[in-house]
Amino acid sequence: MARYVSFKDFDWALVGFVLIICTLGVFEIHSATVHTKFAGAHIKQVYWILGGLAGMLIMSLLNYHMLLEKVHWMYIGAVASLMTVLIFGQKYLGARRWVKLPGGIHFQPSEWVKLILILAVAKYFAEQHHKDLTWSDFVKAGAIVGVPMLMVLAQPDLGTALTYIPIAVMGLFLGGLHWKQAAVVLLLAGLAMPLAWHHLKPYQKDRLVSFMEPDADAKGSGYQVKQSLIAVGSGGLFGSSEESQTRLSFLPVPQTDFIFAAFSEGHGFVGAMGVLLLYFIVLMRLTQNAQTAPDRAGTFLVMGVVAVLTFHILVNVGMVLGFMPVTGIPLPLMSYGGSSVLFMFLALGMVMNVRMRRFVN
Repeated sequence: MARYVSFKDFDWALVGFVLIICTLGVFEIHSATVHTKFAGAHIKQVYWILGGLAGMLIMSLLNYHMLLEKVHWMYIGAVASLMTVLIFGQKYLGARRWVKLPGGIHFQPSEWVKLILILAVAKYFAEQHHKDLTWSDFVKAGAIVGVPMLMVLAQPDLGTALTYIPIAVMGLFLGGLHWKQAAVVLLLAGLAMPLAWHHLKPYQKDRLVSFMEPDADAKGSGYQVKQSLIAVGSGGLFGSSEESQTRLSFLPVPQTDFIFAAFSEGHGFVGAMGVLLLYFIVLMRLTQNAQTAPDRAGTFLVMGVVAVLTFHILVNVGMVLGFMPVTGIPLPLMSYGGSSVLFMFLALGMVMNVRMRRFVN
């Protein structure tokens, strides 16, 4: 006998940890921008978080099976929105990534496209009941993710485009990826690197070169990473009350891409590890929800969210610490930005959607 979904089945513990991370982000955005032209950005961030919470509640009520059935139309809409950006998007710093909406709001479609890709990949692999993953599955999964990825690369936005890859990788992994197939894919990816290098923009090449040799151009392409490492190091064990790197504007964009560096400077090693622990708990709660999903599609959907969130955290923190090249990937739930915040809460809404239907027949 069917049972109606109830908010009692919400993962309130997960929501609590997420809101703690968001709160830390709001305070850090305020601290990093209080004496800059971005002062007041933390107020906007609060509005985005509240809007995200509302979106999460709405998303949790929409049956994810219905979303999976309509995902082909959503996919077409996603491709159309990315085409709109390429044609009508506002150009900023040489890239077209945003569409200006009424009220002066700048919307970045490439963020919400991640939701559609998570749904599309989940639907595809949930319908594949054969045990062995075929090369046809690789081609089809690659096409699902590859089309919007190439469109985002054309903006150009390498950072966001890279965040689409974990969605396909997670789908292939859960779909029954064999180690021999993985080895072939990695080999082909390695052989394609020289070709990919020639298609990168000059500034993207500079970032990769500065990653390999950060001291080669410390005042140019290597400036961001050098200042980030100084900020993290100056935080010490419990943080620096002066926060000179952040407050004197040596640290670039401390409210967005380098918010973890700014937070580490102000709260030290202990504070930084505390934030990473919060993210770890969130990822574990999400994985637990995937394990208790009522069907194969629900598992793929939740693990798609896990893949994107994990990739964002690893790349952003790795970038701040000099272990990854600078790609402009924000730190989820902490970095300033409406599109990123809304995506994350809508993704959590999909997770809640699956969780609330564990016992529904």
